[in-house]
Amino acid sequence: MAQAQVSSGLNALDVRDLKPGQFIWAPQVAPEGPVVLVVSLDEQRAYAYRNGMAIGVSTISSGKPGKDTPTGVFTILQKNKDHRSNLYNNAPMPYMQRLTWDGIALHGGSLPGYPASHGCVRLPQAFAEKLFAITRHGDTVVVANAKAAPASVVHPAVLAPVTQTGQVHGRTFDEYEVFWDEAAPATGPLSILVSLYDNRVSVLRNGVLIGSAPLQKVNDVALHGSVLLVMTTEMEDIPSFLDKGQRQHRWVAHRVLGEEGVEMPSLAQLSSAYWVPDAFSRKLYAILQPGTTVLISDLPGVRGTTAERATEPVLESAP
Repeated sequence: MAQAQVSSGLNALDVRDLKPGQFIWAPQVAPEGPVVLVVSLDEQRAYAYRNGMAIGVSTISSGKPGKDTPTGVFTILQKNKDHRSNLYNNAPMPYMQRLTWDGIALHGGSLPGYPASHGCVRLPQAFAEKLFAITRHGDTVVVANAKAAPASVVHPAVLAPVTQTGQVHGRTFDEYEVFWDEAAPATGPLSILVSLYDNRVSVLRNGVLIGSAPLQKVNDVALHGSVLLVMTTEMEDIPSFLDKGQRQHRWVAHRVLGEEGVEMPSLAQLSSAYWVPDAFSRKLYAILQPGTTVLISDLPGVRGTTAERATEPVLESAP
């Protein structure tokens, strides 16, 4: 994956020169706003964004061969600063943030300079503590590995939302079906997945699926990967196709996966290329707020598998 873009507060040369266990942390670049973490497996780096600005970058240690860290788009499901492994000798896993119910998480740990975990993403403990302090349940974590073909990075899908009871959402939708949960909570991080592979929009609040609708392509625009958008408080004249009406918020775009050197289409091009049912669009527009994240991807969308309620341990090796 091409090195993630860093803000003026983080020097790109410094990022390349980081040794195992080192990190850069500059929260003053964006003191407030939503947090998105982008993990690059091939770089063995994690990039922290707040309100669309890079505020930190860290070395990591991901899953070793045979225990690979899964790629995709995840939401933070649980947080526990004092977690210990119940698989491997009660090994400490400080500042644990769960990404999947089958055991993948972020946490502080040993960084030998190469992938060494049983699937988790290990962070320097000091960085893990700082990140833990600013994230919320439902915040977005993107795990990418450009060594795989963009259209087949994750199978069967890039996102596994959960139900209100903590189970993986197993519902599938007919091609033209529109779903909206009127009883869904009105607060919490809002994330939207636009899958151009499935021609579908999925809306999640706190990692829980609250809406889904078909997406119709009306103009030929090639994305060539995945783009993460963050809604800001600023206004502009050109809305996105998910942000129609009198308020037209500015969206900050970050390519998180794709072909290096291939230009990303503009938000205006994306806005004119796709259509979402009007009734669904109005419901979605009504709940958009600064901090909303949108992932537009060529990859398949919401997983259709089921699982037991989250009682699984985190899959980590002993230090």
